[in-house]
Amino acid sequence: MPWGLALLPGGDLLVTSRDTRQITRIDLSTGKKTLLGTVDQAVSNGNSGGEGGLLGIAISPDFAHDHRLYLYYSTANDNRIGWLTYRPDATAGHQLSAPQVILKGIPHGLHHNGGRIAFGPDGMLYASTGEAGDPPLAQDKNSLGGKILRMTPEGKPAKGNPIAGSVMWSYGHRNVQGLAWDPAGRLWASEFGDRTADELNLIKPDHNYGWPATQGKTSNPKYTSPVAQWGTEVDSPSGIAYAAGSIWMAALKGERLWRIPLNGTKVVAESQDFLVGTYGRLRSVIALDDHTLLITTSNTDHRAGPRPGDDRILELTVR
Repeated sequence: MPWGLALLPGGDLLVTSRDTRQITRIDLSTGKKTLLGTVDQAVSNGNSGGEGGLLGIAISPDFAHDHRLYLYYSTANDNRIGWLTYRPDATAGHQLSAPQVILKGIPHGLHHNGGRIAFGPDGMLYASTGEAGDPPLAQDKNSLGGKILRMTPEGKPAKGNPIAGSVMWSYGHRNVQGLAWDPAGRLWASEFGDRTADELNLIKPDHNYGWPATQGKTSNPKYTSPVAQWGTEVDSPSGIAYAAGSIWMAALKGERLWRIPLNGTKVVAESQDFLVGTYGRLRSVIALDDHTLLITTSNTDHRAGPRPGDDRILELTVR
């Protein structure tokens, strides 16, 4: 069940598998796969219908020197962020060290475990967390649940965070599944709603995105409305990427790829959907360049019947 994607310097792709807890390297010129290893510390609850396991992955900004891969993964009791060392010269399947935990105690549940991590233009590590099925956690600034977090590569609260000594960046989230920056350095996030409205949000520090009091657009000045929203039957958003002047958003239940055209922070045209039902559930999106995307299917996640060849990585040209 492919979950996280990250590009190595030089262009090869790393993929995490949620349930097998493996990390695989893919040569994008040939499609050849090499198993790096298994993260034994990760615990999947996929066989129980859950969403935990080996989730997001990010490449260290100083990878050429430290060879670190950053991971977001579940244990039996919490979700954690850590780094491990990748040794490409070692035997395939044995190229990973044990993770060094930099943040633990992120709320864990059957569902809503968040899991996306990425380094921002500022060199800080951002992470999306869910409220783990306990909605009030999203409004509790002392909880790591239902937040977007911002930290140093060592897991410490980053300078300029809203609360000194806290890794919290924004709050009031139900379950953020996608993070992406546009060319101006603005952070965007996709978020699961609850049977009413799924969201694309422009993320600003210390803003409250409303869960559980609201979902979708609101007139309440306490909460920040999404830039765009959809009915949950056509969406259930997961990964996002910015390319060709748009946010591209993968949909799980909706089984499609959404294009949301932007001019700065404004949506300038109706969202368009592509690949509707063609490949089933779509999970993660990454931009290779401004006109090329890689997208994973997610049909082996115990939410749908696998199709021949599942799961797979798709390459698309976009404009």
